[in-house]
Amino acid sequence: MLGASKSQLIAAALESEIRAGKVSRGDLLDSETALVRRFEVSRNTVRRGLEILAGKGLITTRTGIGSFVTYEGETIDDSSGWSLALSARGARLQSRILDLSRGVMDLDCDEFPVGAECLRVDRLRFRVETGRGVSLEQSRVPWRDALVGVPEDGLTDGSLNATLDAAGLTPVSGEEWANVLVSLPPETAEVLGRDAGEPMLRLRRLTRTASGAVSEYVESILDPELFGLHVSFAR
Repeated sequence: MLGASKSQLIAAALESEIRAGKVSRGDLLDSETALVRRFEVSRNTVRRGLEILAGKGLITTRTGIGSFVTYEGETIDDSSGWSLALSARGARLQSRILDLSRGVMDLDCDEFPVGAECLRVDRLRFRVETGRGVSLEQSRVPWRDALVGVPEDGLTDGSLNATLDAAGLTPVSGEEWANVLVSLPPETAEVLGRDAGEPMLRLRRLTRTASGAVSEYVESILDPELFGLHVSFAR
């Protein structure tokens, strides 16, 4: 992670341990004081690292108690924001990239105007046994020179999140909205291998960089039988 900040390095180290199962869902992470000693950084740097993990849906922090692991092994997207969609246990799922190209913004987002140049990333997640699609994610990333090689070379380490970091578009804040798509349009149903008219869950997520610039806008259509919204909060 050349050029990464200390907080990003801390987040990456802890994320690796969480995904490897060294700490499991519900486990309490080391205290901020312990992490300060472990990584030899300030408390604010540790807190920023924990905020990155929380933004990915890997942990939740309870004031006065500590940070707990919320990762269960399946998330919609590694760059998921302030809410986390979890797939049902036991479903064997795989992903496929349908589009990775330089194009123009074609989704409705007030802060990211239609027609603006962007990196387009469309990903389909489907059941291995049937090939039936369970999620379709359309990501739009504001174009910048650092993204020039991506359409030809692919995502950094196969990860859109790593690609955003490398392009200076690391998300640190954002918003997410959920609603019901009452009737699946025929063209989207064809992509998903589902029946037109089915009700689906629809999520929209907008993330921003530390400067407040748009990092990414994503629209996801999800099978409501497999995915649900999980929100953690503390008082």
